[in-house]
Amino acid sequence: MSAEQKRVHVKVCGVTNVGDAVRCAELDVDAIGLNFVAQSPRCISIGEAKAIVRAVPKSLLVVGVVTNMTISEMASLREATGIGCLQLHGDEPESDVQAMLPHAYKAVRIGNEADVEKARKFPGDYILVDAKVAGALGGTGARFDWNLVTSLARTRRLTLAGGLTPENVAEAVTTVQPFCVDTASGVEIAGAPRRKDFSRVAAFVRNTRNAALVLRS
Repeated sequence: MSAEQKRVHVKVCGVTNVGDAVRCAELDVDAIGLNFVAQSPRCISIGEAKAIVRAVPKSLLVVGVVTNMTISEMASLREATGIGCLQLHGDEPESDVQAMLPHAYKAVRIGNEADVEKARKFPGDYILVDAKVAGALGGTGARFDWNLVTSLARTRRLTLAGGLTPENVAEAVTTVQPFCVDTASGVEIAGAPRRKDFSRVAAFVRNTRNAALVLRS
């Protein structure tokens, strides 16, 4: 972990309503993800997103998760909702990421070293890595080999996603030393992918912060 990095950030993705968003902010979450992918059970509308953005403090980064939108569509979505940043989770080319900087970053699904090399080619300081699962874009709860991305985390502000839970996030922080850890299904109410379990959100945040403190000691 770099000397200037004061803490590992926490992002809770797949937030679908104002109440969950506000509670995440109260639990010291740094960012929330709003899903605009139609196939996702966590997908929300522009109106729902606007309500969430209005309700949360300005200090909470609101990220919009999108796939394979055009540059103009992505720009329109940001303007219509007021979200702060876009997470490009589809097959977007490097040029699309570049066009949306600095308010965007690429999400790359990792299964092997070749995928890591692909991630290195995308522009911007920030990058997200997730588990590579056939037929799925993300939010699967699957974990990948974290050792694949330890070197990438030294050169980029890396968000680690993929199967993170309160039970394993400390190990993830210790192994990868990422800029941010991202969870969705790992902090949901069992059987309810559109609702968060706040005891699990609190535990996720607490275990992340404690692991980061150990690294700095």
